[in-house]
Amino acid sequence: MPKRGKGYRNVAEKVDRATLYDVPGAMAKVVETGYAKFDETVEVHIRLGVDGRHADQQVRGALVLPHGTGKEVKVLVFAKGAKAEEAEKAGADYVGADELAQKIQSENWFDFDVVVATPDMMGVVGKLGRVLGPKGLMPNPKSGTVTMDLERALADIKAGKVEYRLDRQNIVHTIIGKKSFGQEKLQDNFKALMEAIVKAKPATAKGQYMKSISVSTTMGPGIKVNPAILD
Repeated sequence: MPKRGKGYRNVAEKVDRATLYDVPGAMAKVVETGYAKFDETVEVHIRLGVDGRHADQQVRGALVLPHGTGKEVKVLVFAKGAKAEEAEKAGADYVGADELAQKIQSENWFDFDVVVATPDMMGVVGKLGRVLGPKGLMPNPKSGTVTMDLERALADIKAGKVEYRLDRQNIVHTIIGKKSFGQEKLQDNFKALMEAIVKAKPATAKGQYMKSISVSTTMGPGIKVNPAILD
């Protein structure tokens, strides 16, 4: 176990590890325990009572947070012709087709945060699955990143759209903003995320759906949220 720095130890003392906080209490603590000199991102980690190995128990989706993420997002769009022009006008940072795919493969280029593609470009994008997939960058219709409506997709992403999906341990990892948002805005974003995940509960899921929830800043200690109030 690596030894924690003094800053971390000082703020960790403010968190009762045995307590399951309500949402207002957890958001207040996450703001209080952000100690880095930069504006830390607030992360959420949710263990769900599903088995992601089964297709009918997958949990995946996306939503636009009420107050955004506080993060400037670079978007790469795979499109051609009129759709490429639409993407450029809508504010895409990079627009292209085969040449962008080649750049990613040959130069290991990843100067972007989100990838969007029109359906006709998925033949090109599909070849990048091995490099985009592990980084969580593969476009997907369920998250709205495979679409013909590029204007709306880009508007949502730039406004603060986040994706959520299970990892191999059946945990969802995502963000709800920055420490500088303050308690109320973080609380609004957290509740919107939880509502989306509850709505995405698979019909085949049995027993307790929300197993555990924790929030933290980038550098701060984990703060446990009582899952019973959300299940």
